[in-house]
Amino acid sequence: MKSVAMEYWTIGNKSTVLGYIITASFLANMATELSPWQILCYLLYMAVNITISILKKPKLKLVFAGLSTLLVIACAVSLEPLFLLLLPISIYELIFLSGKSSLLALLVMLLPLFFAPLELIPQYLLSALLSFLLYSCSSVLSERLRRLEEERERMRADLQRLARTLSENNEYIRQSEYTIKLEERSRLSQQIHDDVGHAVAGALIQMEAARMLLSVDREKATELLGNAISISKQGMERIRQTLKEVKPKPEEMGINRLRLFVDELSTKETVTATLTFDGDIDVISPFQWQIIQQNATEAATNALKYSRATAINLEVRVLNKFIQAIVSDNGVGAEKVVKGLGILGMEERAASAGGTVIVDGTNGFRVTTLIPYMNE
Repeated sequence: MKSVAMEYWTIGNKSTVLGYIITASFLANMATELSPWQILCYLLYMAVNITISILKKPKLKLVFAGLSTLLVIACAVSLEPLFLLLLPISIYELIFLSGKSSLLALLVMLLPLFFAPLELIPQYLLSALLSFLLYSCSSVLSERLRRLEEERERMRADLQRLARTLSENNEYIRQSEYTIKLEERSRLSQQIHDDVGHAVAGALIQMEAARMLLSVDREKATELLGNAISISKQGMERIRQTLKEVKPKPEEMGINRLRLFVDELSTKETVTATLTFDGDIDVISPFQWQIIQQNATEAATNALKYSRATAINLEVRVLNKFIQAIVSDNGVGAEKVVKGLGILGMEERAASAGGTVIVDGTNGFRVTTLIPYMNE
């Protein structure tokens, strides 16, 4: 990055000074034409410096930069003293390509003052000063660009590392979910084997013994059949108990789905989402939970799209005769709420359970779903 910036600075500087030299020489020799040797020097200088910009290897660049410096000195001594104005640029180029200090270039530039024509000294000093200032500014700019490039590369590496970490975490989550499912299946299988399997096996043994004794000792056979029936009933009771323990409650499924939805909002969107509930949520049926979930999703989506909110709150309250589900935000709101397909859909869902939807936009958006229930 630094070498490219310095090359642009050098090319621009050389072109400007060379243009000035050609113009000054032409104006000074208007009565006579420029000599072929002068034209040849101009062309040679341009050819050598174009070659410097084309070459890629630093050592070859340094060699041609030295040739350019020698050409400037030769042309200044033998043909055109104005060529000395190109010497500061050539010296800085040599110093840069060789990796030396810029202060050394400033000292070397003062040497030509001892043999330069007196009338050319002010111009030479001006060229040297401008070259030094431009070189210093370009060095500072190049250093800043280099630091920005390093910072960009560091941020790119951090981004790649974070992407890998996220991918690994997602894979770990998938593996954990799969492992948990396997462990749960294994636990259920073992529990069924221990409880139900033993009961069924015991009942079969009792019934097999009863069949063998049926023609010999009917009383004993009847007793064994009674034992088999008792064991079977115990097995059925264990099956019901196991299913009851495994199956989640409807209200747990509903409130947990809302918790998951709120967590996703806070994680994936630029809002802070919260969930509160109050009352006996056991009375909420799965169908009512479905209406609450769908209306909450629709209301939160509208808030993200239109209200420019930074916080969304979900509330579920079980009142005396109604279930109240509220989705509110701190967005811009609207004095007059226009019912679109989203609000109409929420109203239809609530109406299917005998409920209603109230939308208020005076202080942010507030969508309230009211669903009646039988309070026995």
